[in-house]
Amino acid sequence: MKNMVYIQSGGPTSVINTSLYGAIKEAKLHRDEINHIYGSLNGIEGMIDDKLIDIDQESDDQIELLLQTPGSILGTTRRKLPKDVHDPIYMKIVDTMKKRDIKYVFVNGGNDSMDTCNKLSNLCNELNLDVRVIGVPKTIDNDLACTDHSLGFPSAAKFVINTVNALSMDACCFKVGKIHVVEVMGRNAGWLTAAADLLPEETRPHLIYIPENKFDLEQFLVDVKKVYDTKGYAMVCISEGIEFERSNKNTRVDGFGHAQLGGAAAGLCEIIENRLNLPTRPVEFSLTQRACPLAISKVDREEAIETGKRAVMAALEGVTGKMVIFKRVSQNPYKIDLELADLSLVANAESVIKPSMMVDATRMSQEFRDYVAPLIEGEVELKTEHGIVTMANWKKVLVK
Repeated sequence: MKNMVYIQSGGPTSVINTSLYGAIKEAKLHRDEINHIYGSLNGIEGMIDDKLIDIDQESDDQIELLLQTPGSILGTTRRKLPKDVHDPIYMKIVDTMKKRDIKYVFVNGGNDSMDTCNKLSNLCNELNLDVRVIGVPKTIDNDLACTDHSLGFPSAAKFVINTVNALSMDACCFKVGKIHVVEVMGRNAGWLTAAADLLPEETRPHLIYIPENKFDLEQFLVDVKKVYDTKGYAMVCISEGIEFERSNKNTRVDGFGHAQLGGAAAGLCEIIENRLNLPTRPVEFSLTQRACPLAISKVDREEAIETGKRAVMAALEGVTGKMVIFKRVSQNPYKIDLELADLSLVANAESVIKPSMMVDATRMSQEFRDYVAPLIEGEVELKTEHGIVTMANWKKVLVK
């Protein structure tokens, strides 16, 4: 018998632990092939430093709580592995795999994480190691290639939609209103921001700006003023990745070379006040949009469970170098098939909103709304204590 290790990487979501839950549940059904279920602490760094935990030491109750625990229970990282698989860092990973008798490796993450997953797969192939490497999709940005959508996006979209819905009701209350600029996550793809377009006309944002369209600051000011003059207030949703001239002196860069975004709403509000002399209110959703269990979509949860299970099944069937993907086979009723795609096609690739899903630079089409609508369906029952959602609190016993 051999062991498996599960790796969580990149930005967390409200269902990233749910995929782990599915993998654990499936692995426990195959004790004749999987002896121990390990978790790598802080992503690939746990494999480099030989810091693995024994997931079998966690109680059934704690495993069940994964279904409503956001964040990455195993810890995460944004560390980028060297391009050269002959770099000494890879031998540390190989040493850990050999020492811990690892045969199955699962990497749960987004674009950059699938780059890590692909490198591990190539490494094992080159060294002729009997190790199977499978990717599990995750990113609230919904920009993974080859798949209909990404786990985490539906729940984050549900958060954005419902929060903007409430903000819109708040914004229209005042006799003298403000221009509300809501900043939503999305570096190069505006899927999350555009999700607010699903709202009914009375609470839908007046203007939506996403990275797929070149941002014209002068036209933005014209559009905002027109809405404000007509409505007495304005609700604007922007992606954090839209580009306009602003200070970046304090911008940090992660291990993959990506600038840490944020502050776009505040920057635009400052410009509006200076140029138009109108009152504003910047709202940055920041981490809350990916860490709110109250907004978990039932569809997202169920698909996350099945994806974790399918990843384990694929590895046991001898598959390696693949990521689990979704293929939408029916829109009404909504139905997907779980398939597999080569990691080389997914790693570092991006999926953005296509032109047919947009009416213009500030509004989405019915095609887009039809695409997103089934993903946010369904509510989940949460275990609470004194009104507070109960989170998993693992012992995280290190493998000795």
